[in-house]
Amino acid sequence: MAKDTFFRKKDTLNAGGYLIDLSSPKVMGIINLTPDSFFAGSRKPGIDEAVIQASKMLGEGATFLDLGAYSSRPGAVDISIQEETDRLLPVVEAIRSEYPEAILSIDTFRSKVAETAINAGAHIINDISGGQLDEDMFATVARLQVPYILMHMKGTPQNMVQKTDYEDIFAEVYDYFASKCYQLKQMGLHDVIIDPGFGFAKKQEQSYALMSRLDEFNRLQLPLLAGVSRKRMIHHLLGITPEESLNGTTALNTIALTKGANILRVHDVKEAVEAVKIFTACER
Repeated sequence: MAKDTFFRKKDTLNAGGYLIDLSSPKVMGIINLTPDSFFAGSRKPGIDEAVIQASKMLGEGATFLDLGAYSSRPGAVDISIQEETDRLLPVVEAIRSEYPEAILSIDTFRSKVAETAINAGAHIINDISGGQLDEDMFATVARLQVPYILMHMKGTPQNMVQKTDYEDIFAEVYDYFASKCYQLKQMGLHDVIIDPGFGFAKKQEQSYALMSRLDEFNRLQLPLLAGVSRKRMIHHLLGITPEESLNGTTALNTIALTKGANILRVHDVKEAVEAVKIFTACER
């Protein structure tokens, strides 16, 4: 496959002193510390359950573990900063104790939760709101100098399904990233990963429109994360349930890899790692 050599995309990430090579795609395993995430199989609200799931995912080849204590599914109940922290911190500490070399990403849009988790040993902040729901988030991650996953979303998890009007969805999402990445660069943050936010304030056809042009985000020269695992864009299209959506997820993950995705955020690590291995063998 011919490669575009017009620009050089950033392909390394410094996470807590670990230099990660993203020129070969990596897999991020999802561990939801919530009782109401949309995919029941990802819910691990207990400390022991979460540590067991972490062990399984690391054994299957996950490079990152993404821990979320606030459900971002459409219409999810809003919880306090204290409740989110109380769910999250014991699990961060337990996984760090059991697997000290595990690279932990924290799925939160709150700067106080982010800073507390980083101080407890986490490495990456994954913000679904791109700093829009907490004005202190950009300053916090810049001060902490931790990798930051910048996702596109409009509104909040509670109202995003009403915010799907776009004149040109690709142009709007691209301009959003260009503006916010420039802002973060000016603040001195070195590691930014972009995530188009499939399904967040986006109808099914809009998510597929973004996937069809995913490779064009590579112009931003930043690592690209694709998070499509078991989402509505798959199971609604196929007329199945999230529990039946593994095959569709693998198909869409493979398409994302062909379009330059550096990180696959998934519920099913083994299958995603296998997809990466097959894709990488074809690229040689």
